[in-house]
Amino acid sequence: MFGNLAEMAKLMSKAKDIQSNLKKFKEELPTMEFSASSPGSQVRVTVTGDFRIKKIELTDEALQDRASLEEQILMATNSALIAAKAAAQEKMGEVTGGLGLDLPGIF
Repeated sequence: MFGNLAEMAKLMSKAKDIQSNLKKFKEELPTMEFSASSPGSQVRVTVTGDFRIKKIELTDEALQDRASLEEQILMATNSALIAAKAAAQEKMGEVTGGLGLDLPGIF
């Protein structure tokens, strides 16, 4: 199946490296931060790598129009979450050595 024992040992070693790197990655996720602003920069949202909203910053101008404020919060939050997910997926590619593994529970 694997050709020989040396190849199998190499695969096992690679799997252990991936497992170790994955553990480290999962520990780093909550410390990573991603920010995005709405058009016009009246709203700025910061999220963590584990997709939690950490901070929402509003300018005085943003408080003048409730409907606009709600829309800007949504846009900024979605942009920050997209950035967090893209960075997490890129890092996952590095951790797994580009194997394209889909590991449940990460994103």
